[in-house]
Amino acid sequence: MDMEWNLLVRLCVAGLCGTVIGLDREYRVKDAGFRTHFLVALGSALMMIVSQYGFEEFLASHDGLRLDPSRIAAQVVSGIGFIGAGTIIIHRQLVRGLTTAASLWATAGIGLAAGAHMYVVAGAATLLTLFGLEVLTLFFGELGRRRTMIVFSAPNRATVDEMFDRLESRDYSVISYEVEAARTPDGIVHRATLVIRAKGSAKEEEYIDLLRANPDITVEKIV
Repeated sequence: MDMEWNLLVRLCVAGLCGTVIGLDREYRVKDAGFRTHFLVALGSALMMIVSQYGFEEFLASHDGLRLDPSRIAAQVVSGIGFIGAGTIIIHRQLVRGLTTAASLWATAGIGLAAGAHMYVVAGAATLLTLFGLEVLTLFFGELGRRRTMIVFSAPNRATVDEMFDRLESRDYSVISYEVEAARTPDGIVHRATLVIRAKGSAKEEEYIDLLRANPDITVEKIV
């Protein structure tokens, strides 16, 4: 009975650690939140427990037979990649979700540590993961300005080019620029797709004010 309670505590510790990391991702409005991280940590701990203790009766009835207790747990490392890949979005020159995928991978490792009764390691890894997600962003966030894709339309090409020049001259770096003309019931509309990144100390959301200031601009998508 004591052993069963010990295993339950391992699952609870793993779930708690995963939830703490998931709350950070939830706060950042990411696709993988506290429920996903909770389940990843819990499942990883469960796989570790099954790998260690799930075959004791079988081994006891087969003298001389030995199994590698790490084989099931090892599959978590590769299997979590499928979940992580689902959080990554690649569109044109934009990549989203890499940090969340990495946090899921780290959470799986924390779950394995908790399942192996390594509570101190699991707790320390949780704190270090939060350190990487929040503290490093606080100090070095300016070095990793994110790229943003903007799709907007205007009734004429001159308005699109003017907005492009304003964005280029207002502390933004235009990484890619594409314009196409589309026919609509109201006439010809010029649709622009830009990938931009803020420079220096410029605020990343200032481009929204620039777009809204022009009544001829219609913002269709911001990624």
